[in-house]
Amino acid sequence: MPQSRAGGFLNLYEYMGKQIFSKFGIPVPEGYVIHGPEEVRSMDKDVVVKSQILIGGRGKAGGIKFASNIDEARAAASTLLGTKIRGYSVNTLLVEEKLSIAKEYYVSISLNRTERKPLVMASVAGGVEIESVDPKKIATRIIDPLTGYSDYVGRELTGQLGLVPEEASQFRNFLKRLYEVFEAEDCELVEINPLVVTSSGKMVAADAKVVIDTDSLFKHTEYNVTDPEKTTLELEAQGKGYSFVEMDGDIGVIANGAGLTMATLDALTLHRGKPRNFLDLGGTDSVDTVVNAFELVMKANPKVILVNIFGGVTKCDTVATGITTAKTRLSIGKPIVVRLSGVREVEGREILQKDGIQAFSQMMPAIEAVVKAAGVN
Repeated sequence: MPQSRAGGFLNLYEYMGKQIFSKFGIPVPEGYVIHGPEEVRSMDKDVVVKSQILIGGRGKAGGIKFASNIDEARAAASTLLGTKIRGYSVNTLLVEEKLSIAKEYYVSISLNRTERKPLVMASVAGGVEIESVDPKKIATRIIDPLTGYSDYVGRELTGQLGLVPEEASQFRNFLKRLYEVFEAEDCELVEINPLVVTSSGKMVAADAKVVIDTDSLFKHTEYNVTDPEKTTLELEAQGKGYSFVEMDGDIGVIANGAGLTMATLDALTLHRGKPRNFLDLGGTDSVDTVVNAFELVMKANPKVILVNIFGGVTKCDTVATGITTAKTRLSIGKPIVVRLSGVREVEGREILQKDGIQAFSQMMPAIEAVVKAAGVN
């Protein structure tokens, strides 16, 4: 799996998250993965058949079914496989033991971007989206990565949650091991929702959400997640390290940084322009990176192309040289409109203007120009 040129996140399927949890000693339900109904095994207990998709809300959408015998389990698998849940195709199922649930908690560790430190979040209200939980029922703790997780953090959180001693001890063990996962696997997020207390008093991770920082994937070659909803071109772009999304419009878009790219799409839409794609160039000082980005966008066959660059790490004259090189090398005859602002912007615009390419210092004039070039009235 290539790393994202602009940095990004890799969501793992639930079963993959549980495999990681198990490796670190976090209790998970007994289960196995199938891709066809015939793979369902003989049963001596009730099971849950769970669709494996990279989005939440499966249960409410009918993506989780229960079975008391092998015939029911195979029927559930037949029903689920090949269906779509919230636009995502179901190609893989997790079959696991049905837990006898007494209580449900929530626990996660995420990267707090303001503090630039891990944030532990826990709640006695598990099994629902954490955004819908009363903040008074949520306990949080920032962890200094230099000192790492300490037992007192667990004691503090379980005290805030008011857990009884036998549950508090298990909960602290989960927190400790979850932090080990967060660090070792270079995670942006590890989440258990719900963290179940069974009728026998044992805590088990009934679900697993693990999100990996894509910049670390050179260390984690074992992760190979291909989103089944990606187009052939999106997969090609992913393989080359670009964040790329195909759309149904006619204006090709290249920008640097996800925020600026999204703002560009919004501005186009505001002016009745229809984007053909989203391509985040990221921070680069490479002519070839720009040329390769144009090659991808050209494969999407837009009517016109808009480039919106705010140069910091990215030098505007390098991007300009990449654009003119792409125009010649790829024989691009379609209109190209560019907004360049930042490091060496004047030099960059001069390079473009000498090649007959419209270049602006502000975004909105460039938006207006490309929309006009696309023939939008």
